[in-house]
Amino acid sequence: MSLAMNLHIDRGSPVPLYHQVVQGIEHAIHSGDLEPGAKLQNEIDLAKHLNLSRPTMRKAMDELVRSGLLVRKRGVGTQVVANQVRRPLELSSLFDDLNRGGSKPTTDVLAFSHTEADKHERELLHVEPDASVYRFTRLRSVDGKPLALMENQVRDDITELDEAMLKEHGLYELLRSAGVNFRLAQQRIGAVIANEYQAEQLQVEPGAALVTMERTAFDDTGRAVETGRHVYRGDSYSFELTLVER
Repeated sequence: MSLAMNLHIDRGSPVPLYHQVVQGIEHAIHSGDLEPGAKLQNEIDLAKHLNLSRPTMRKAMDELVRSGLLVRKRGVGTQVVANQVRRPLELSSLFDDLNRGGSKPTTDVLAFSHTEADKHERELLHVEPDASVYRFTRLRSVDGKPLALMENQVRDDITELDEAMLKEHGLYELLRSAGVNFRLAQQRIGAVIANEYQAEQLQVEPGAALVTMERTAFDDTGRAVETGRHVYRGDSYSFELTLVER
């Protein structure tokens, strides 16, 4: 049975028609009737089946896309997004979080160097003017789907790093193995639209919404250990946090 046949529209309800469509599709997704990757009928056909205007259907679909439940793909149509990676807002690494969640992350090292720190890196990591850092960019994927593009800089007086290690292990795993006890981090969460390079690596359209995270992590001696800027696919990734009233 098609999605349109399962949606019930009550024209006597005070709930706007477009929002009834939103609620119906949300329920179908959360109940499993619409599985991740399922393709929906086009808006014209859905509107016709439900006896709704095309602007009403378009408004409903736009809201579902904005909420991250649906995604429009050129040449494919509108699909239910894959299950999001929901990450707790705490001092942990993406690699560790994915493993704990039962996923099998893979990593491609796109760039790697061991060079003298620039002024910005010296300020963030609190290292001397002649200090060197490891600087690298990684692409983290889950089940073959790109999830995060990660740029990091790590001070080089902790341990030696190379591309092979970063491909097989998470950064925090390597640093903990070297004796680092993480204590706190300064972190900023934001959003950007994908430029051409980010879009190509993450396999999204240029201009797609991306989640950003900038972090500098410190160990239990107060030493700045690593700093980085990561961007994540907005249709596959979110942060979760608990707020407590004071």
